Amino acid sequence: MIKKDFKKLLKKYMDIKGLDIIVYLHDGKAIELHKNRMLDKNEIVLRDKFDRETRIHLSSIKSVELYAA
Repeated sequence: MIKKDFKKLLKKYMDIKGLDIIVYLHDGKAIELHKNRMLDKNEIVLRDKFDRETRIHLSSIKSVELYAA
């Protein structure tokens, strides 16, 4: 289950384009969220320069690191 507070806080930080965000998943992967990111219901949606879409479900996130760019 996804906590509302986590989702609300993540949305707030994702809206700041000058913030670098790295998401660590339960399976051990680390994914850097690029500037072209958005939150859609319970998923983070990423689009690369070739307009390919990647979705990360919020329940698969273990931790998040934020860096000021």
